[in-house]
Amino acid sequence: MAKKDENKSCCAPSEMGCCKVESVITVDDRGQTVLPKEIREKAKIQSGDKLAVVSWEKDGEVCCISLIKVEKLAELVKGMLGPVMKDIFEK
Repeated sequence: MAKKDENKSCCAPSEMGCCKVESVITVDDRGQTVLPKEIREKAKIQSGDKLAVVSWEKDGEVCCISLIKVEKLAELVKGMLGPVMKDIFEK
């Protein structure tokens, strides 16, 4: 059995493309953060947009947190479940 690489990130989805640190943000005492304007513009995030918070766990602890626009998440789910559901209903 291959030895697990302890330094490897738990959230390195190779098929999703490049991952990089865009900025460092601070969490205030109420648990709130601010997404920098440059990130919001680049991601086309506007006031009122809904974001899903997705986390990955490693050894029982959250090691990575991502934000995904709800519309994009819905597209991903449809893409994954659509063919499965079609197969189920055709049987």
